[in-house]
Amino acid sequence: MDFRKYSKDPHHKVDDYGFGGGQGMVLMPQPIFDAVNDLKDDDTTIILMTPQGKTYNQKVAEELSLKKHLIIICGHYEGFDERIRTLADMEISIGDFILTGGELPSMVVTDSVTRLLKGAITEESHIKESFTDNLLDYPVYTHPPVYNGLKVPDVLLSGDHKKIDEWRREEQIKRTKERRPDLIEKSWLYV
Repeated sequence: MDFRKYSKDPHHKVDDYGFGGGQGMVLMPQPIFDAVNDLKDDDTTIILMTPQGKTYNQKVAEELSLKKHLIIICGHYEGFDERIRTLADMEISIGDFILTGGELPSMVVTDSVTRLLKGAITEESHIKESFTDNLLDYPVYTHPPVYNGLKVPDVLLSGDHKKIDEWRREEQIKRTKERRPDLIEKSWLYV
């Protein structure tokens, strides 16, 4: 939504230089407060995208997917007036790096939450994917069974679904240990 329409400035200005000097433009509180107050209801959760927020992960996505109405506020350039924080129910960061604005992180949150909504994708897809049980996903293959001398593992061609499931679980554990050992410590395997 275009919060410029809530600006009381004759030129629909929504940002200004910060008090005390410094670089960059800062979102002013008035247009944001008015936009949020116009859009929110009793079932609204307000999220502020900021590098100072809680690091986003699948668990947070699952929690947000249960909410009825989300409003995501993102700063741009230098950020937002500190008073805007008072509107937020939670602050989220998608990682320890800097972008020019919160628009891309808000799209990441939107996509990861939307795919969890009933009917967006098959329920089976949610159960067996990366970060379920803090494990990465297993490798997948398609046709042809041999390409450039690279073969699909025999177990996947066997038709034995019990052995396939066992192989996939072993591959999840192996892949996670190799690529993301930090996740193993959080998984049920470490208990």
